[in-house]
Amino acid sequence: MCGIVGYVGDRDAAEVLIKGLKRLEYRGYDSAGIAIMNGELNIQKGKGKVANLDKKVLENSVKGHIGIGHTRWATHGEPNDVNSHPHLSESGKVAVVHNGIIENYGSLKRSLTEKGRTFKSMTDTEIIAQLIEEIYTTSKNVTFEEAIRLTLKQIVGTYGLAIVNLDSPEKIYIARKGSPLLLGVGDNEMFIASDASPIVEYTNKVVYLDDGEMAVVERDGYEVKTIDDVSLTKEVHELAISLEAIEKAGYPHFMLKEIFEQPRSMADCMRGRIDPDKGTIQLGGIADVMDDLANANRVIIAACGTSWHSGLVGEYLFEYLAKTPVEVEYASEFRYSDPLIGEGDVMLVISQSGETADTLAALREAKERGALVLGICNVVGSTISRETDAGVFTHAGPEIGVASTKAFTAQVVVLTMMALALGIKKGHIDNKKAKKYIKELNAIPDKVDQILKECDDDTKEMAKMFTYAPNFLYLGRSYNFPVALEGALKLKEISYIHAEGYPAAEMKHGPIALIDEMMPVVVIAATTHTNDKMISNIEEVKARKGRIISIMNKENSDVKELSEYSISIPSTFDVFSPLLTVIPLQLLSYYIAVNRGCNVDQPRNLAKSVTVE
Repeated sequence: MCGIVGYVGDRDAAEVLIKGLKRLEYRGYDSAGIAIMNGELNIQKGKGKVANLDKKVLENSVKGHIGIGHTRWATHGEPNDVNSHPHLSESGKVAVVHNGIIENYGSLKRSLTEKGRTFKSMTDTEIIAQLIEEIYTTSKNVTFEEAIRLTLKQIVGTYGLAIVNLDSPEKIYIARKGSPLLLGVGDNEMFIASDASPIVEYTNKVVYLDDGEMAVVERDGYEVKTIDDVSLTKEVHELAISLEAIEKAGYPHFMLKEIFEQPRSMADCMRGRIDPDKGTIQLGGIADVMDDLANANRVIIAACGTSWHSGLVGEYLFEYLAKTPVEVEYASEFRYSDPLIGEGDVMLVISQSGETADTLAALREAKERGALVLGICNVVGSTISRETDAGVFTHAGPEIGVASTKAFTAQVVVLTMMALALGIKKGHIDNKKAKKYIKELNAIPDKVDQILKECDDDTKEMAKMFTYAPNFLYLGRSYNFPVALEGALKLKEISYIHAEGYPAAEMKHGPIALIDEMMPVVVIAATTHTNDKMISNIEEVKARKGRIISIMNKENSDVKELSEYSISIPSTFDVFSPLLTVIPLQLLSYYIAVNRGCNVDQPRNLAKSVTVE
């Protein structure tokens, strides 16, 4: 949450910062601002999107070659002009942008107020600027860098920070604890950002800061230290993404582009890892821990949001294919429950960004208690990819739309490959079965492509009928219960329609009271082993005049006859069905949101990467 960008070099800093903030806007879009140094600190900021800030910058002819910028997802203080970043110290010489939460800001604010300092905003970030200046101006023989270090030792919470000071006009100071920051290394220029999207246009060389590290950045280089003033040598990594990957490529929204990218992203996820002819799977990232995984007492999956839903699918996959007991936990609740986890257990954390704060906290708790921790994430170089014992990348490519689509299917593909590999290793899947499963898994991307080609127009038309429905109910059984949850979440996220996902049989235990002629009910009836039960559930809904939208196999004429609207998908093994059934639900939520005039890529109150608790 929140996006930070910084630049020092020969380019027009304001232009670099604005362009970077537009690419980071999916991380937060309540307000935006920049600070440019050119003999003075020129601050331009305000409520609203980066486009509003761009107009201000052009109107005020902001020029300079060094600066920092920020796009905000509000935590402390409502979104308005005053609470926008950057925040200034009382003298106006120090400017700070911040991603994270300072938990002891109240006590620090009281202390600084008692010393005579006055505050303009309701944010926790202003505390940082004021405290740095207080230490810098009142302590003898303290450099500005030391003042920052002393400030970091006083604050409690999380932060990604970029700081400039008029007394050090050629330097940007950065620090990280819990919120991602990286350096882009250019030719006599340096870039700072929360992730790689603002940097890839200029350089493919990056340095990732770890927690407890800070850096002093100048145009000709950087120096990284710990907050205890220990110098560090950091590895320079090469980015694997391209500029084209973070553009819309002619689609009206990133979300629609990413829905249609799924055949390729799923194929990329499997490429080089499966061999349908031999019936083998090679997951190099976890090859060295397969014995530990096979002998685990149990697997605990921890994740949030859409990744939690993919984890629920994973539970079915692991228990059916590998006969391995699995528990799925909300990462946000895990460390507050005094979890019973330790040696002999395996925790599997799932995160698209690899930076999700709650998931990181669960990871660290499990490691501290002696469990083996594995990861599934999309971003190479992310914190989760560095802190887990082993893991598998999804290779889905950048996902810019706030509502995850291809991240979900890529995660489920990885979970499927892991479950198959584990089932083979444990002897529950023989070579004949392995070939059958892997051949079908290899065919899934083409089947998704078929769904997108055949169902897109029909789904668009269907969406018109339900654009103004006040509520939706999604029903699924077995492997498709998590898909029902995911379909409801997508609709809530981007259209603001209240929706709930339920196991189909649980409808009778409460939600059935809501069903009437105004209630659309989306029924996922695409598995043969639950088909008769799903038909019974559909009959129960129809008896109460609910409106049935079914996702079903092409040959399922019984469900089609009972449905007011239906979307047919190709057949596959029941265990693989979530990879197909979720696609029409993504399209349905997208077109309903577009019809309602919602901002599909940047839904209200949400941000892509949840890096604060």
